[in-house]
Amino acid sequence: MPPKQRLFTVFLVAATLLGIVVGWLCNRSLSPAGALGVAADLSIVTDAFLRLIKMVIAPLVFASLVSAIARMGSAAEIGRIGLKAMGWFLGASCVSLLVGLTMAHWLQPGAALHSLAVNAQASPAAVSHGNAESFTLADFMTHLIPRSIVEAMADNEILQIVVFSIFMGMAAGALKEKAFQFVDLVEQLAAIMFKVTDYVMKTAPLAIFAALASSISVHGIGIVGTYARFVAGFYLSLGILWALLIAALVSIVGLRGLGLLSSIRHTVLLAFATSSSEAAYPRLLEQLVDFGIPRRIASFVLPLGYSFNLDGAMMYCAFAILFIAQAYGITLTLAQQIVLFGLLIVTTKGVAGVPRAAIAVIAVTLHYFNLPESGIALVLAVDHILDMGRSATNIVGNSVAAAVVATWEGANERTSPQDPA
Repeated sequence: MPPKQRLFTVFLVAATLLGIVVGWLCNRSLSPAGALGVAADLSIVTDAFLRLIKMVIAPLVFASLVSAIARMGSAAEIGRIGLKAMGWFLGASCVSLLVGLTMAHWLQPGAALHSLAVNAQASPAAVSHGNAESFTLADFMTHLIPRSIVEAMADNEILQIVVFSIFMGMAAGALKEKAFQFVDLVEQLAAIMFKVTDYVMKTAPLAIFAALASSISVHGIGIVGTYARFVAGFYLSLGILWALLIAALVSIVGLRGLGLLSSIRHTVLLAFATSSSEAAYPRLLEQLVDFGIPRRIASFVLPLGYSFNLDGAMMYCAFAILFIAQAYGITLTLAQQIVLFGLLIVTTKGVAGVPRAAIAVIAVTLHYFNLPESGIALVLAVDHILDMGRSATNIVGNSVAAAVVATWEGANERTSPQDPA
């Protein structure tokens, strides 16, 4: 590891530990109002970092995806890679849901909170997601197809940007030499955005410190104890899912696939600490290319994965819904759980890109099965802690997906990061 990279790792670890300590001290020494004030001040740093990252994402997704598709050369190749990616996404989604449902049945995490559930009241945060309950197929199509690429970029609607970029890339590829200058310009834009990302990432340790200190100063470390079975069970389930993803990676890519996990560890830590998969996107794309995944494949699969391959979020939805049902003493039949499985396969794709999308999906599902909507208040208490784990898992899942698709294409070998192939 280069000296600069080692130093950056030290800063990340130090920021994580310092954030936990400072948050704990603020929680113990300040009044609730004082802790909220400190958290509000610290959240300014985290919000600024996330806004800087979001500033980069839209032009980076557009530039990298358009250039990747334009360089592929044929619609047949685009369709082939797209089908392989979507096939992997569907399989990984099924595994994620099965792990969540199985572990929730085995651990029964909701049983420990049965008394809390009886008195739970819907919080304002839960009510704010009520609009998710009216989500329809028409809404999905509206969310899928942009009415304006400018609006899609302004709102960071990744799925809409992907749709527009696919059309642009295919058109540029079809025009061949007539569009060479445009493709070169787009590649230059991507290179510039990667450099901007490097500048932004230098502030990552500060953002990690602020995010952890802010959360712990308000909720305290004790909140983990109150929900110990739920939190521990969820992270145990994530561990099992990670093991399955890594096993699939090694079986398809080979032992070299373990090097991918090593190369993305900083990015996973960033997603974990900031509870944001978006914060990790720009650096993750670079790391996948550095690992040896051709840029045309990484730039195509990764944006699709951010919309269709949310492994951590899917497992969380299944786990949390059964947790809520158990907390209220409600048993879902096998038929209901099969319906739940299919419903989550669809709804987790439909709200891709929505902030706190997992909570929105849970709201939809509770309403569908007539489960108490006040149960959302139970999971909101520790949602930030759990969001850290599912964000990191989304990063691992999408990295594995890109490596697997590249291997299926016979193109997963170490190349120069500057190689556009």
